[in-house]
Amino acid sequence: MYSFKNDYSEGAHPNILQKLIETNLIQQNGYGQDEYSIQAKELLWSKLLNPQASIFFLSAGTQSNLIVISSLLRVHEAVISAQTGHIFANETGAIEATGHRVITVDTADGKLSPDSITTVLNGYTLRPHVVKPRIVYISNSTEIGTIYQKEELEELYTFCQQHNLLLYMDGARLGHALTAANNDLTLADIASHTDVFYIGGTKNGALLGEAVVFNKPQLAEDFDYVLKQKGALLAKGRLLGIQFLELFKDDLYFKLATHANSMAQKIASAFSKRGFSFLTESTTNQIFPILPPAAIEKLARRYDFYVWKNIDDNNSAIRIITSWATPEDIVEEFIKEIDGL
Repeated sequence: MYSFKNDYSEGAHPNILQKLIETNLIQQNGYGQDEYSIQAKELLWSKLLNPQASIFFLSAGTQSNLIVISSLLRVHEAVISAQTGHIFANETGAIEATGHRVITVDTADGKLSPDSITTVLNGYTLRPHVVKPRIVYISNSTEIGTIYQKEELEELYTFCQQHNLLLYMDGARLGHALTAANNDLTLADIASHTDVFYIGGTKNGALLGEAVVFNKPQLAEDFDYVLKQKGALLAKGRLLGIQFLELFKDDLYFKLATHANSMAQKIASAFSKRGFSFLTESTTNQIFPILPPAAIEKLARRYDFYVWKNIDDNNSAIRIITSWATPEDIVEEFIKEIDGL
């Protein structure tokens, strides 16, 4: 049984494990002041083209979303998200538990636009009786595999600036977005057109870890206090710094994401050739083919995946996710199964 349920079933890329072993007994300062974390930040600054950015290494995506969003919002403020957004659909009410509302927008492709945000803003004008929208939360790639184009992000960021909103990007699968065949964004573009975002390591070769980037350092003025107070400041910060140093050395991060995307698109092509449609047009490592029950049952005998959404009485969308470590021979075997449907 091979699992296509997620892209973090494996441990870490061997380069990371080897570096952890090599540096294991070398003493370092704690709390992210070690030489590896410092070098990793310098490397990221060179990619972002923004040496003024404030970078913090955290352990997980939900942790990053929770701490960043709650630290930026005042007590009466709220965050806008697509209904499929991770902070609304998959984080156990973490944001709401801090006293902040998540205002959702229905969207077929998982993305937000100025028009959809305008609708929200128009519905929250009865001051002081309603919450005040302050943060716009987006994911790239989205939770359903789609990505933002440069023009879309530029328009969204300009709109946010005009309406005194902060734009925050969840980058759990940012590597997969930036290496998608139809992508036209770079890390530097994202640094220029968001207020805060994070670079996901957990889903792309790291044991754990996300790099939170405040493109406007004034937004992160007291973020180190917040990290400590919330229990997110690791004493052995080197564990995170080493991983991002290895991932961004020689562009390993992008090579791993490219492999994951390639494997997913091979599988998508096989489904397309058999005449199956998809829930979304994904070019990343998440695909959502729509299948009848018999086909799902046959594939589930040897492969594990989620049945994502019922489309009608006769069809459901399944979610297939490939990872940086998905073997090509497994993909070829899976494709043979698809060809036999």
